[in-house]
Amino acid sequence: MQFDQSPPDLLADEVYYERASTGKRLANYIIDFIVFYLLVMVFAVILALTSPTTFNSWTSTSDGFGLVDRILTLFFYAIYMSIVEALLKGKSIGKFITKTRAVNLDGTPISASTAFARGFSRAVPFCVFSALGSECNPWQDRWTNTMVVNEVK
Repeated sequence: MQFDQSPPDLLADEVYYERASTGKRLANYIIDFIVFYLLVMVFAVILALTSPTTFNSWTSTSDGFGLVDRILTLFFYAIYMSIVEALLKGKSIGKFITKTRAVNLDGTPISASTAFARGFSRAVPFCVFSALGSECNPWQDRWTNTMVVNEVK
């Protein structure tokens, strides 16, 4: 039996991209959200142990709804995701697990400024719902001309 082409080199450094599915995007969100809240809890425990009065003043809700807490959480989540995607060149903990990456629409790696724009796009209320649909294209992708792709060698 003869082959017209030689078999692919399994050690090649070429990477092919295809848009990640809605399921993988949801998995990325859930994993990254869990990691973020674990970090928040670690920070809270350290703060409670080192400065109980500061911890008590930060955790008391004066407005009854925790609106300020929710806004601050969105802000810190945006900063967390921005820093992680900037340092890891378009990846996050969730994207490492699902083998996906955020890239520019032309397939080039995102810059730090694009990572920060993506992160702060996530702070817009209801942004998570913009990912629903047959083609997963949430606001952080549309507004920054990026996409999340499967990374398959």
